[in-house]
Amino acid sequence: MATRALDFYLPNELNASLPPEKRGVRRDHVRMLVLDRTTGEIRHDHFFHLADYLQPGDLLIANNSRTIPAVLHASWIRNKDSVIPHVEVRLARRCRQDLWEALIVAAPVKPGDMLEFSPDLSAMVIAEKGNSPLKIIEFTKKGTELFNLIYALGEPIRYEYIEEPWELDYYQTVFASHPGSVEMPSAGRAFSWELIFKLKRQNIQLDFIQLHTGLSYLLDDSYHQTPEENVEEYHISKQTMERILATKAAGKRVIAVGTTVVRALESAAKNGVLSGTTNLYIDQQYALKIADGIITGLHEPQASHLDMLSAFVSELHLLQAYNHAIHAGYLWHEFGDMNLIL
Repeated sequence: MATRALDFYLPNELNASLPPEKRGVRRDHVRMLVLDRTTGEIRHDHFFHLADYLQPGDLLIANNSRTIPAVLHASWIRNKDSVIPHVEVRLARRCRQDLWEALIVAAPVKPGDMLEFSPDLSAMVIAEKGNSPLKIIEFTKKGTELFNLIYALGEPIRYEYIEEPWELDYYQTVFASHPGSVEMPSAGRAFSWELIFKLKRQNIQLDFIQLHTGLSYLLDDSYHQTPEENVEEYHISKQTMERILATKAAGKRVIAVGTTVVRALESAAKNGVLSGTTNLYIDQQYALKIADGIITGLHEPQASHLDMLSAFVSELHLLQAYNHAIHAGYLWHEFGDMNLIL
C-alpha cells in the first residue's frame, strides 16, 4: 500500500551534512521546534531547554539500540573461479543469530554465491527476498562473535547528503547499549548526560526500550518499501511497561523519543506482546494508545514518518510547522534539529 505522506519543498542547504559537534554546536544545543498538538501553536527554542515543556511525573521513553556499522565490503565468489573484489553489502535486518537480510549493491548475486569479508568472516547467499532487492545471507559466525567482527570491519551507512564519512561514534546516542540498528535511532541523539540529569532533578523520568532499525532506503526508486514491509525487532521490559501504565494512570504524559519508540509502544499495546517484531503502520486514522507526545527529527518530504506524525497532530498544523522550520533555516536528518510535538 502506498503511504499518503505529506509533500513539501526542502531546500538542499537544509540537509545537515555535518554532525552538530563539527558545526561548533553541542549535541544538546541543536534547535527545537515546539508544536502544540491541539492548537498548532509553534515556538522556537533549543533542545537543552526541553525540561521547560515537560512536567514532573512525565516519562520519556527512548530507544537504546546501538547503531552497528552496517556497510561491509566483500569479495563476491561464484564457483571458486569467478571472484569480484570490493562488493558493497548493506545489512538491512537481522533474522536470527547468523542470518541477515542484506542489500548487495550493484551485484546480481544469486543463492549459492559466497561473500568473503575477511579471512575470519564470510557468508553465503541462501535466498532472495520476494518483491525486494534484498537477499538473505548466512554468516559463518553468529551472536556476539559476529557483532564484534561487524564492528571491526564495517562502516556506518551514509546517505548522499552526508558529504564525508564520520566515525561510528557520531551515529550513537549517549545511552546506546544494545547493538542492532543499521541506521541510528536519531531522535535520541540530542540528549546529553547533563540534560538527562537535569530532567531527573525535575522529576522527569527517562526509561528505555529497544527497537532495532532496519534499512530504510534500498537504493532503487522502483522499490518503495512501505512501513508494512519494514519489519523491525523490538523489546520492552515488563518493568518499563509497568512504569508506563503507572504514569498514564497518574494522569501524566508518556513522551516517545522517536518514531521507533512510538512503533514499539503502540505495537505492544495493540498485540499485547512485549518482545517481538513489528510492521505496524501508523497514520492519522490510528488512535494512539500510549504515546502522548513525541520528540523527533525533521523528516524529508513524503517520508512515511510524516504519516505517523499525523497521528499526533493534524496534517495542516504539521505542514505549517514544517514551513516555519524551512523559513527559519532548521536543519534536517540525523545530524539536524529537533521537533517536540506535545
